[in-house]
Amino acid sequence: MTLSLLPFLRSDRPGEGVAVLETTTENVVRSWVDGWIVSRLAAPPVVEPWGYTIDVGVGGHVTRHVFDATGDAVREADVRKVAGAVRAEGTWLKVFADPAVVSPWLGPDWWIDDEPGYLMTVPLAPSPAHRLTAPDGYRLRTWTRGGVVRAMVTDASGALAARGQTVPLGPTAVVDQIETDPGHRRRGLGSLVMRALATAAAEQGAQTGVLAGTPDGHALYTALGWRVLAPLTSAKYLGPRGR
Repeated sequence: MTLSLLPFLRSDRPGEGVAVLETTTENVVRSWVDGWIVSRLAAPPVVEPWGYTIDVGVGGHVTRHVFDATGDAVREADVRKVAGAVRAEGTWLKVFADPAVVSPWLGPDWWIDDEPGYLMTVPLAPSPAHRLTAPDGYRLRTWTRGGVVRAMVTDASGALAARGQTVPLGPTAVVDQIETDPGHRRRGLGSLVMRALATAAAEQGAQTGVLAGTPDGHALYTALGWRVLAPLTSAKYLGPRGR
């Protein structure tokens, strides 16, 4: 699928200028994968004919298979083949299609989130200083380590109220792990974190934000100008014991 408003600039040689202008959803998926593995300290992706395999190495999330096609371009045969070969519990599938479409392709040993996530993008721009000021009683702090920009909001006691992180990678920045504590919601803290991350990424040269959002975060992201490129199905292999 070709997009009209999302330029992804790529040079085939590190350190050289822009060589190719590409505008496909497959590049959005690859950008998300590349940022996600840095954010989560996962292994480099193994390129497969249908997408990517990523070793995560976390209990309950050992490996994930990410399909690079989206929407109607997702091939049932690919999903069935990959899912049918899985034997290890804690293996995840990420398929950019609606759960109602993907669910019949998977067997009874799979748990499937009935609510779709979303692959989303947004143009990035710095926010003015007054839009990066925490409400009374809260403190915003940002820092960068290991290529990951983190934003944290704490309350007057120092307790965590909201957080998130982003990985700027050239023209794109992948946003990840946006969370607001239930006791601090509806106070604009999630929006504050998102603006802080967008500002930091834009200042590093990123032009487009990419994320794979949950149903809970959809309203926040949409209100901030993010748009959906494709639904996302998340499925976890439980094995026969998990039926």
